[in-house]
Amino acid sequence: MPGTLLNVLKGEASPRRPVWLMRQAGRYLPEYRALRAEKGGFLALVYDTDAAAEITLQPIRRFGFDGAILFSDILIVPYAMGQDLTFLAGEGPRLAPPLVDATLASLEPVPSRLSPIYDTVAKVRAQLGPETTMLGFAGSPWTVATYMVAGEGSRDQHEARAMAYRDPAAFQAIVDAIIAVTVEYLSGQIAAGAEAVQLFDSWAGSLAPAEFERWVIAPNALIATAIHERHPGVPVIGFPKGSGEKLPAYARETGVDAVGLDETIDPLWAAEALPQGMPVQGNLDPLLLLAGGDELDRQTRRVLDTFAGRPHVFNLGHGIGQFTPIEHVERLLAVVRGAEG
Repeated sequence: MPGTLLNVLKGEASPRRPVWLMRQAGRYLPEYRALRAEKGGFLALVYDTDAAAEITLQPIRRFGFDGAILFSDILIVPYAMGQDLTFLAGEGPRLAPPLVDATLASLEPVPSRLSPIYDTVAKVRAQLGPETTMLGFAGSPWTVATYMVAGEGSRDQHEARAMAYRDPAAFQAIVDAIIAVTVEYLSGQIAAGAEAVQLFDSWAGSLAPAEFERWVIAPNALIATAIHERHPGVPVIGFPKGSGEKLPAYARETGVDAVGLDETIDPLWAAEALPQGMPVQGNLDPLLLLAGGDELDRQTRRVLDTFAGRPHVFNLGHGIGQFTPIEHVERLLAVVRGAEG
């Protein structure tokens, strides 16, 4: 019997609002920090499938979330495409060689780098009850491409944006390659037990409208179509962070089954502007969860009330912060679950 989260992602409104939090498996949990101290660096944890499965399950055991989100990283795709991937303490991920200085053809793909992720999915799904939905994910092509081109994250993604203007054919080739690998990657996760998948487009907000159409909407539409053809009935959640007024076009044109809202989106506007009946996910500010207090309660209820008329998954507007107190998460869940009717 599918869990409530899966039902809602398929379009069923429910008085019991399912809840999970982006980055719920991670650094705010003492049990995660203990395991990381024992096992080593981030990438080592991702590729230790027993450890990665344990990390994925930790927030389910502690909080009873309705969805378990795979512990991994969006840069596994470029790693499988042949770029070297490292995580530097305090500096974030690095990909080499950056494609601003090298060609896509110079990369030697290593598809075997995807297989351990599938093993993690299978190990987690085997330990979940039927009421908990297993969520897989990948980065959306635009966001992944920004890292591949620059070799690292940046505030304005100017290397990728400039390349897309200067040499759109070369940039299109990078995006097309990411699309192909991402379809295989998500399909592998689903075959291993993922019941829904999310596309994270963390840097979608940096693009002008025409570029958003080409580099966000069009690639995500191709991925959603391919996943639906291969795996009918498996929901695809699109999360184009920072898309603002471009969000309704994204919702209409990509073919995703549900849209995630970041914290800058006014819930009242979204409830009016998005296609009627389309499932939405979000969108409490992660910093409000960090701050806690009465305002956390008030804003949580506002999100719940605003989306009471459509299928809604309660979530944050982005990932839970590293220093978020456990008691604030418990308070949030008490409000969400106390609103069940």
